[in-house]
Amino acid sequence: MLSQKNIDTIKSIIPVLEENGVALTRHFYDRMFRHNPEVKKFFNTSRQKNSSQPEALATAILAYAKNIENLEVLGNAVELIAQKHASLQIKAEHYPIVGSNLIESIKEVLDLNDNDDIVIAWTEAYNLLAEILINREKSIYKENLEHYGWDNFKEFEVIKKENESINTYSFYLKNNLFKRYDFKPGQYITVRIPYNGTTTMRNYSISAATGEDYIRITVKREGQGYVSQYLSQEIKAGDKIEIAPPCGEFFLEVNKNLDKPIVLISAGIGITPLMSMLLSELKTQNQRQILFVCGKKNKNEHPFAKLLEKLSSENPRLKTIFFYEDNSGSDAKQGLVCIDTVQQHLSEGKNDAQYFFCGPKEFMLSIHEKLLKNGVREKNIHYEFFGSKTV
Repeated sequence: MLSQKNIDTIKSIIPVLEENGVALTRHFYDRMFRHNPEVKKFFNTSRQKNSSQPEALATAILAYAKNIENLEVLGNAVELIAQKHASLQIKAEHYPIVGSNLIESIKEVLDLNDNDDIVIAWTEAYNLLAEILINREKSIYKENLEHYGWDNFKEFEVIKKENESINTYSFYLKNNLFKRYDFKPGQYITVRIPYNGTTTMRNYSISAATGEDYIRITVKREGQGYVSQYLSQEIKAGDKIEIAPPCGEFFLEVNKNLDKPIVLISAGIGITPLMSMLLSELKTQNQRQILFVCGKKNKNEHPFAKLLEKLSSENPRLKTIFFYEDNSGSDAKQGLVCIDTVQQHLSEGKNDAQYFFCGPKEFMLSIHEKLLKNGVREKNIHYEFFGSKTV
């Protein structure tokens, strides 16, 4: 545990972190990549360039400082980080690299030396957090090995590649060592591919139902996204790619809250984890109402549209609502996702329903704010940010 003196020291620089946290984390990443280029493979270079990763880390450090006397509050954040780390195969031996570069960055940015109270306090605080994360990540690796039969990267064959929309492809992945994949619907896997003489990794949500003999990911081809371009243009049926076991803290428990409706709301490629939830739920004998809501630019950029219409016609408990910014040539509603319209389609219990949503940051913030304003309790709200996640 931290000494009271170190706790007080950490709290004393909260104003500094609020004002200069992003400058500190940018310096940290620049320094670490110069001194330890071997860790670059764990990071998304595009999110370094647009500052989303430094911003997320700065927010996490600030949250840690503000809650240093009540770390239980950060339990969900710790789980999120540990799941992300485990998905990328970050191990105990990587923590000293991060720690040394973080402490050196604090010294360099704030013009401190080894004997300053701030340096001593943050060294102790980092070591405490590292121990918490290392222990949780060890448990995740152990759970993955016991549950899935593998805890590291394995080669999977692409048994089928399908074009889901004008810019989206599904990849069906299989390894004959495994008969079925009982992941939690909503979780993601990690894909590792060659890049500039080394490798790079990306997380992709599983878009198939749990319990199948394959794993499916659905990838949107991004203009500046190296991995999505590589998968979309280079990978074909019969090729092999490396993936790590499912991870993630955002998932639907199909055997809980069976008397509550489920509302699944997505924008953009955020549809993928919600498709897994929907398909997994429809495999059960549950009778709860399901409302599946999609926001897209237009019908041409809407993956799974025909499948969703088919599922809706076959399952009386499923309703679908599509919102298109340009709804020409479709029956979709015009404009962005509207929560008031969504809730009008719930026959009962709109504030007791379980809401799951995923998509771009601005969309997520808007949906979250509107649900709270409409009386939905925080415990019934579940969400996933794609990209760097903010604590």
